[in-house]
Amino acid sequence: MPLPHRVVIAVFPDVDLLDVTGPAEVFALADRQAAGRARYQVRLAGPAAGEVRTSAGVRLLADLAFDEVGGHVDTLLVPGAVDLTDDGPRARIDPDVVAWVKRTAPHARRVASVCVGAHVLAAAGLLDGLTATTHWSTAAQLAAEHPAVTVDPDPIFVRTDRGRVWTGAGISACLDLALALVAEDLGEEVALAVARDLVMYLKRQGGQSQFSVPLSRPPSARRDIDELRLWIADHPDEDLSAEVLAARMCLSERHFARVFKQETGAGPAAYVEAARVEVARRLLETTDVPLDQVAAAAGLGSAETLHRSFKRQLATTPGAYRRRFRTRTL
Repeated sequence: MPLPHRVVIAVFPDVDLLDVTGPAEVFALADRQAAGRARYQVRLAGPAAGEVRTSAGVRLLADLAFDEVGGHVDTLLVPGAVDLTDDGPRARIDPDVVAWVKRTAPHARRVASVCVGAHVLAAAGLLDGLTATTHWSTAAQLAAEHPAVTVDPDPIFVRTDRGRVWTGAGISACLDLALALVAEDLGEEVALAVARDLVMYLKRQGGQSQFSVPLSRPPSARRDIDELRLWIADHPDEDLSAEVLAARMCLSERHFARVFKQETGAGPAAYVEAARVEVARRLLETTDVPLDQVAAAAGLGSAETLHRSFKRQLATTPGAYRRRFRTRTL
């Protein structure tokens, strides 16, 4: 029998449940599919052995205390936890977890974070000089707090440092990351079989941007800009040129463009395109109307423009997006 592949998953109060159970399920299915060629030995490690309450309220049992892990670890998996604030979700950085990861990582063959667990790896100094991803909602926090890390908020996962360090995107992306780890260990065929068991793609199209909502930015400091944003969302098929929007705000076009970008983080044209793509997404998810009608309703004019905007905003095509996310009522 082959030696067990030792996977240690960190658990701590308010950890995201799926970040822990999702990869564990992938590894268990890989054992089943590999027919004796793999033995993933998954252990949960926490501040103390025993019960840990997750963010979902479900309790997990840590097999080991952090201090009991010891020895060699093949895969150290670090999930995350968030605190909800008035400014949106903030990744929680527990200094005890950070200290343990910093001590344990040198003894691991590879280290992987799930969702906002990337913030823990960064705090432990494991991402300095590397490119990393995390959940799109905390990417700005990661970039601001760790300037030595190149933060890319779009990929589903990033493999770097010659394959030793992996960072995964938000929530369900833990499955994509775990499948990629299985593919590295056991080959694409086993990983594909596991993906079929999970009824999911081995490699999904597009990045995180297709799941984030471009209009979910926090309110700006100016009520008139917030009112304009709502008006744009309600009137996607009208003339939303910078000239028209500036006139609506009673500002010069140059001053309007400067104020709008300062308050929203995007120029008027880019923001309008994102808003229109959001309308198109909803139509693709909930209707079967032809692409030219989707484009017209979203203010994108033609199917060709719709296609270009989807590629630019979501790194996928309208047809592929509809096949993936169309919701049908039986």
